[in-house]
Amino acid sequence: MVITSKDNELIKHVKKLKEKKYREECGEFIIEGVKMIEEAIREKVKFKTIIICDDCKNEGCIPNELMYEIAKLNCVYTNEKVFNTITDVVNPQGIIAVVEKAIVEELNIDYKSDIFLILDNIQDPGNIGTILRTADSLGLKQIIVSKDTADIFNSKVVRSTMGAIFRVKVIEIDNIIKVIKEMKKRKINVYATDLNTDQNMYDIDYKRSAIIIGNESNGISGDILDIVDKKIKIPMIGKTESLNAAVATSVILYEAFREKLK
Repeated sequence: MVITSKDNELIKHVKKLKEKKYREECGEFIIEGVKMIEEAIREKVKFKTIIICDDCKNEGCIPNELMYEIAKLNCVYTNEKVFNTITDVVNPQGIIAVVEKAIVEELNIDYKSDIFLILDNIQDPGNIGTILRTADSLGLKQIIVSKDTADIFNSKVVRSTMGAIFRVKVIEIDNIIKVIKEMKKRKINVYATDLNTDQNMYDIDYKRSAIIIGNESNGISGDILDIVDKKIKIPMIGKTESLNAAVATSVILYEAFREKLK
């Protein structure tokens, strides 16, 4: 059977999952494209439904190996017209999945880690996706985000993570200050990026440390800056005063991990 109506209940459900509130209510989000589906299967993500464009399937857009794997799951087919009402991609590959969100609570922060990353009110989906990929590339298993950080399960964020979202736990917290105080009790050094400091990021000992990255426009909130161990910045040799949040995160994290390789 092929779904041919955009008023089909499943199709309406997928469309509503583009809204953050509905995603939170359902505990589900959307992934799209061959690579993302392959990554999700590899990481044993819990699939609710896979929707395949029947016309795209016939055109061979989806590899036979993947078709074999998804045949074991709950799959439905739509025609191209209906599929185009649920895709967010300009040139879709004809496959979308609804998957279960992994709920990670503040109590599940692993304080045994050596390096921690905290995002304070990051808003750009592309930045968040890139930061997740960087964290994954360095083997970080978790990142901590403030509740006012942009939605991690936004479709643009999900796509830009290139599968990292399945491997890095994202822990949303209500109170960063509370977590910082807990880290300090556990002898974890907390560093905040700040343009108004003379402390060079290359002069820091990153062993057992947490790095806080702030909002793209306003930086880290003042009440957080007041209690961190040190404020650090990336030295700028040219005329540019600051870097994109995702780039800055990458520079600092790679320096922190470079120290571990000594």
